[in-house]
Order: sequence, then C-alpha cells, then structure tokens
Amino acid sequence: MLSSYPSATAAIFLDFDGHTVEGTSWNWSLPAIECLPSGLNAMQVTEVFNRVAEDFRPFNVNVTTDSTRFLAAPANQRMRVIITTTSAWYSNSAGGVAFISSFTWGDDHPCFVFSALMGYNAKKISEAASHETGHTLGLYHQAQYDAYCNKLTDYHAGQGSGEIGWAPIMGIGYNHNFTLWSNGPTSQGCTNYQSDLDIIASGNNGFGYRNDDHSDSLVNATPVLFTNKQFDIAGIIHQNTDQDMFRFSMPDRAHFKLNATPYNVGTGNAGSDLDIQISLYNASNILLNEYNPGTLLNSAADTILNPGFYYLKVEGKGNIYAPSYASLGSYAIKALVEGGIPLPIRLVKLQALNIRNQFQFRWSIEADEKVKEQTLEVSTGGNDFQPLAEVLAEDRSYAHNSIATISSQYRLHVVFEGGAHYYSNIVLLPGTEMVQRPKILGNMVNSDIINIQCFGNYQYDVTDLNGKTVSKGQLVSGVNSIDLPRIMPGIYMIRFNGNNQQWTDKLLRQ
Repeated sequence: MLSSYPSATAAIFLDFDGHTVEGTSWNWSLPAIECLPSGLNAMQVTEVFNRVAEDFRPFNVNVTTDSTRFLAAPANQRMRVIITTTSAWYSNSAGGVAFISSFTWGDDHPCFVFSALMGYNAKKISEAASHETGHTLGLYHQAQYDAYCNKLTDYHAGQGSGEIGWAPIMGIGYNHNFTLWSNGPTSQGCTNYQSDLDIIASGNNGFGYRNDDHSDSLVNATPVLFTNKQFDIAGIIHQNTDQDMFRFSMPDRAHFKLNATPYNVGTGNAGSDLDIQISLYNASNILLNEYNPGTLLNSAADTILNPGFYYLKVEGKGNIYAPSYASLGSYAIKALVEGGIPLPIRLVKLQALNIRNQFQFRWSIEADEKVKEQTLEVSTGGNDFQPLAEVLAEDRSYAHNSIATISSQYRLHVVFEGGAHYYSNIVLLPGTEMVQRPKILGNMVNSDIINIQCFGNYQYDVTDLNGKTVSKGQLVSGVNSIDLPRIMPGIYMIRFNGNNQQWTDKLLRQ
C-alpha cells in the first residue's frame, strides 16, 4: 500500500493485481475484459511505483497502489492504470493504450500498460505508465523533426547516454535514464508545440502544482542547524521557476562538505527527474561558487568556509542533452564540517585550460606561511577526489596530456609549514572523447555523386561559395551516396547537422 502524496485529492492508481473492465469504450468487442495481474514481484512493483511517483512529484496528485484511496478521490479527478499481462484484446505489440483526456471523464475509464510485452522490465513499465497517464491528462506524443521541419518520428527518442541521457516521457524513454516532461512539437506539426507541464497542471485536470515547501528568497530562507557537525535537508523543486533557499551558520573556520542527491531508485541516479545545481552565497548575498557536475545529476561541494552566515540555493538545471524546462523533483542534501582550521591563508586560486588535449593548470597562493606540499587532485563525480600529481612547493603551474574520456573536476590541495591544509576552488575540464563525425570519402569528385560515411543520422546541405543551396537531405548510418545536380566545376561547402553538433567541409567539383 504505497502513496506518494496522501493529502492530495486527485489520484493516479497503479493497479497491479488484475481488474475486470466492463461498460467502457474499451469493451467494443468484449462485454468484459478480464485483466490478469502484472506478473511483477514486490520489488518490481515498488520500483515502478517510485519511478512514476517521481514523474508526478511536482503536482498536487497522489500516485498510489491503494484502491481505497483511488475510490475516495472525486470521479473526475482519478485514473486507474491497469498494469497487466492481458493484451491480446487490443494488440500484441503496443506497450500500452489510453484515451486522451479521460482523467476527467468521471466514468472510470482506465488506461493500460502491457507488462508481458515489455519483458516484465520495471524501467520500461514505469515509462509506459507515466506516458499513458500523460495521455489521460490531455497530452499527445512529443514528436521529432529535422532542421527542415520534416518529421522523423512520432515518438521523440531523446539523445545522449549515461546518467544524463535524456528523452521526453511523451516520446519514447525506454533507453534513457533522464526522462522528463517536455515542451516540444507534437506529431501534428513542427510548430505545434505542447507544454506538458502547463497541460498537466491546467484547470482542466483540476489539481495543479504542489505548494512550495521552501522559500525562494533570502529573507525567508529555511534555517538549518548543525547537529554533531552535520545537517540533513530535503525538498522538492516543483516548478522550473522554483529555487529553494536555506540559511546556515559556520561557528568556526572549517572544511565544509556537501552532497546533494536527487531522488533515485538505484545507482547512477536511476529514475531521477532533477539535475541539481547548488549555489553557495555569503551573508552579503555574494555568490561564492556554483556546483553542478556536467555529466551527473547530483552535486557536491568541498571547500573551506570562514565563520559567518551562508546561504544555499537549490534549483533544477538542464545539461548538454536535456533542457531545464522540466528538471523537477525531490532531493536530499547532507552537509558536514570537519575540524577547525586556522586563518593564515588568504587565497588559493586555480585556473585550467584544455589546449589540444593538454591540460594546463596555473594557480596563485596568497598566505602568511610557506607552502610545504602541493597535490593536484581529480574527480569524475565531484565528491571523491584522488591525487593526480604531486608538484614542487615552489611551482605554480602544471601540465599533462589528457587521457580522460569524460569531463572531470580538479582542485589543488596545499599543505603549509604550520600544518594547515587548504583546498583551492574546483575547475571543470571536458574529456577527450572523440565524436565520430560524418566524413566525405574523397573531397575531389569528377562526377555528380559523392559518398559519405556516417556514424548516425544527420542532415546535410551543399552550397556554393555564394551561399546558394544546391542540394540537401538526410543521411543515415553507413555509406551514403548523394546525387548532386549538374553543377559547375569549383569549390562547394557541405554542412552536416545532427545530435546538437555541426561540421562543415569543402568539396572540389573537378
């Protein structure tokens, strides 16, 4: 018996144990549809519930597995999502089905998710449950178009990989971790944008957003106190304008560490809907630092703070794959301080550049004591720094050839002769992972055909030196043969677009 927001009036009921459907529009050929149970075990049921609950966390609606809470909700503010192995009555290939806007019909028309057709995979079943519920709340599919407004698919498949790989819930999110509500074109046209959040929270559905749990302002920031040198706080970013503010006091100069984690159901922030950014301000509202690792959804801070008041701002952000539009959800923050630190140091500032895959670091130190040891440290997660190189006490620069394939964070750990330890600011440098871009197989051509090797789907256009387009179209993975119109000998430009990247090559027609 699980419920995400028991005080809410509206309800989304995840029904796993079977149900008989009668007297609905689904019964066009059968007087009754006997839906068998989902076939999921208790652990899988809990995972599906947690994933779907997080998708609807911003809203004033209760996601529940308790039928009594569903039946207690108003008839025009509830939906039964039947997760069942029974699918032959409708389809042997669809993941689920729903009537658009049926949430408010008031006659208990359910929607369906077909668990057996999804291989009893909890992740896929969760995506389908949120997707079909979205239909009942008035949402259509988020489609995908190319740069020329040609529709590629009715189901936007998302982009990227890893923890921040993104896809719209109303597209197809089975293969991406970071699946969110979206604001994009539907299958009805590339200019027909659908704002999922606005439709879900509209007066038509009758439940809107949750109330804000923490103020956006410094004046009303939520106060937090250290207990045994640590504090724990939690909250929900419920709208893309929401910023949660917290206020804390450092009694002494000390090493301050913080970990901010979005709600998740497993490693790699599986099932999270929030890419967290933490901003640290001093008592004068001056920004000291922002913490938001580019390839992770969680954030971490690791710094030295002097005595005084400080503010933390928590908000949802986008990343290289996902827009910030629906980076929403719940989070937990744990902070602690380690020991008191004397005040002989005034400044340790680190700078870094990536020049032709060589990482070059420079830093400055202002202190009353001499430097004893210096260690450059690296982290791929932002909270677990490991030594990269030890440098001489008198050095203020270091360079090394990059072998990192993902973005990493760097800091300088300085030990002074008096025994004090000090950490610099943290800098982020991108990795050296190479993108396999489209390539012309010989850029000198004697005919009207050019061959291009592709490692994915891209658009191309060929222009002359005056910018006039002579050819354009779509490329697919593999070797593509392009027929050019009869063009005069000379130099032409070919441009490739796709996956948020663009390249341009020269082409010589002999």
